[in-house]
Amino acid sequence: MAERYHSVRLTDEKCQGCVNCTRRCPTEAIRIRGGKAQITSSRCIDCGECIRYCPGHAKTAVTDELADLKKYKYNIALPAPSLYGQFSVDIPVRAILSGLLKLGFNEVFEVAHGAEIVSLAIRDHLKRKDIPRPAISSACPAIVRLIQVKYPELIDHLAPFDAPVEVAARLARAEAEELPGLTPENIGVWFITPCPAKMTAVYQPLGAEKSNITGAIAISKIYPALLKVVTAELQDARRQASWVGVGWAVSGGETNSVGADNVLIVHDVHHVANVLEQVALGKLKDVDYIEMLACAGGCIGGPLTVENRYVAEHRMKQRISRKKMEDPKFGRLPRTDYSEFELGVAGRRAIEPKPILRLDADITKAMNKIEFMDRTLKSLPGLDCGSCGSPNCKALAEDIAQGLASMTDCVFILRKKVRDLAYEMVDLADKLPPPLDKNQEYEEKEKC
Repeated sequence: MAERYHSVRLTDEKCQGCVNCTRRCPTEAIRIRGGKAQITSSRCIDCGECIRYCPGHAKTAVTDELADLKKYKYNIALPAPSLYGQFSVDIPVRAILSGLLKLGFNEVFEVAHGAEIVSLAIRDHLKRKDIPRPAISSACPAIVRLIQVKYPELIDHLAPFDAPVEVAARLARAEAEELPGLTPENIGVWFITPCPAKMTAVYQPLGAEKSNITGAIAISKIYPALLKVVTAELQDARRQASWVGVGWAVSGGETNSVGADNVLIVHDVHHVANVLEQVALGKLKDVDYIEMLACAGGCIGGPLTVENRYVAEHRMKQRISRKKMEDPKFGRLPRTDYSEFELGVAGRRAIEPKPILRLDADITKAMNKIEFMDRTLKSLPGLDCGSCGSPNCKALAEDIAQGLASMTDCVFILRKKVRDLAYEMVDLADKLPPPLDKNQEYEEKEKC
């Protein structure tokens, strides 16, 4: 199996061996062994929860640099709508787009354009009677990967469309290729990303053989330079997406754009996992659509943003409200149709399941390990404290069955063993036989 690419990386020297990351990881991908964290590649979905909660900053996200623009003759920026939430609402979107041009990009193409197209496609998808209910949003790559590894039986529920950023990249690249003197090889398409999962999607696309995106630059990485050049006065007269696409930055924005009624909106990857459990049990068949986002609050809460997510959310809601009133005046109306090319229908491929719990390729050995896990779990304290380095007692039982941990990794069992051993030693000391040397025994009595 090909090695999986991950944008989330671990710096061993900074890891303090605490258990914060193990307890927050939604796929139980992290263990503490030998005092350091270890990430299991097959379980990691690059959601960035470990980055968010690591006190030593040992987890980071690898993204591209502005300097990488030099590799290409013509560079296009794809700003995520969440970028706008990092700026005061008094800074117009047009000014932010102009700032990106000043940083060296030749063109800017808003991801919000792609969001408008995907919104229309989802609306049509939900009219079908033959799709599994509830349909699930496929816009967040971390959620798609969560379904691949933990709930593969729900893959058929995913909306069969590219994420808005991939749609925007396809259109931006196609436009650039029409320009004289440009070939596909000298066009760089860069996503300004709020999260590591979208960086991973560039190198390991979901539902496509190859991404149209060249790379991704974290919002946190580009923000300091962008802040210096963005002013309300500098506004390049470029086309802009309407409020419909921009609204995707916050939770509920996708649903508003789709215009569906019987919808569930879930954000924060742990809440998402709980709801997916219910879908897997068949409890939510009466819901038409579920908008799911790995980050609390939506993309404005991404781990690679810079602004407090509540502040960013407030700004986005204000910005969207203003755009609703101003867009019609400037002729920026929401799209009403789309084409199969824009949606990338021809290049779509099925999302593959990647289940994580495979104890053994041999079914008999796997069954034996499951029975061993059950017995082991019953002998563990069930406190799920995580001090063993596994996220909970069930995970430790699995690790023991796989030969990756031992019972004494549990501090409670280790303490009991040490205490029992101490009692036994004291008991044995009381049962010491008399000295064999009679003279020694006599001398000891004389001393008394």
